[in-house]
Amino acid sequence: MDWIQKRNRKSLLTIGLLALLIIISLLVSLHTGVIKIGPLDVVRTMLGVGTDRQELVLFDFRLPRLVIAILVGAGLAVSGAILQGVSQNGLADPGILGINAGAGFAVVLYIYFSQGLNSSLGTLSIFILPFMAMIGATTAAFLIYVLAWKKGVTPIRLILVGIGVNAAFGAVLIIFQLKMNPRDFMQATIWLSGSIWGTNWKYVLATLPWIVLLIPFAIYKARFLNILNLGDRMATGLGTKVEWERRVLLLVAVGLAGASVAVAGSIAFLGLVAPHLARRLVGPKHEMLIPASALIGSLLLLIADMIGRNLLAPSEIPVGIVVSALGAPYFIYLLMRTN
Repeated sequence: MDWIQKRNRKSLLTIGLLALLIIISLLVSLHTGVIKIGPLDVVRTMLGVGTDRQELVLFDFRLPRLVIAILVGAGLAVSGAILQGVSQNGLADPGILGINAGAGFAVVLYIYFSQGLNSSLGTLSIFILPFMAMIGATTAAFLIYVLAWKKGVTPIRLILVGIGVNAAFGAVLIIFQLKMNPRDFMQATIWLSGSIWGTNWKYVLATLPWIVLLIPFAIYKARFLNILNLGDRMATGLGTKVEWERRVLLLVAVGLAGASVAVAGSIAFLGLVAPHLARRLVGPKHEMLIPASALIGSLLLLIADMIGRNLLAPSEIPVGIVVSALGAPYFIYLLMRTN
């Protein structure tokens, strides 16, 4: 009993430390960029005594972008943690499985067919995007589940089918992109590579409800993820409705991935790496794993955004490319370790 309490205290301390690192990264990100704002000026501006120019840069450009990075990082990381728990596969990730590609396809499809409609809808179109992404992500998840089913779903079959679905959505996306005018094509390409450039508070308001509602619900369902990891037979013997809980958890993972992709494009490997790092820090219990994954995902995306904005300034590297550059070697390492 003392050992369990000690482990829980250690996990809570780790989660507190991760939250502190996010705050530090946020403050550092606020004063770095093409327009330099000193740390003291950042504090003054946050207190309402900065210049008009500093308030414009911080409140209209940097702060909404960083809030989106925190929300999207948490959403993709928790989605990955759920998928890994449900599939009992450490290689599961919304990007690798094709869920991100399905969400991205639905968003690009909406943009392509509603170019004239967007001007009349105005702000409303921003709030429609998460719903469109949800439809695309759900469609991709349904296809993967159906195609991978053969007297059950095995982890390897799930990954292979997911990679195939991902490639199929990518091919169809290219067809629609080629039909766009050059400007829209370039914007779609940058967005699909994973970009949080150009976000504002409207995007924050469109994303916030999904993240705020679904992550606490995932934590509430954490005990079922723990039971599912014991295997279907054991879970059924313990009185769990295995297929029902699996479908509910998959819908939560799809919702988080869809809402994240709607505002930030397809950011690969974040949902893979964050849960693995969280598992090393706080252990396999999902009550601690899910909050830790959310914080690590937010921290990684904040750092990746900082690198993307400053490495080749004034040019900017899409954050998805930075995350892929950091996450791809870890994915290869996991493949080499997996039997």
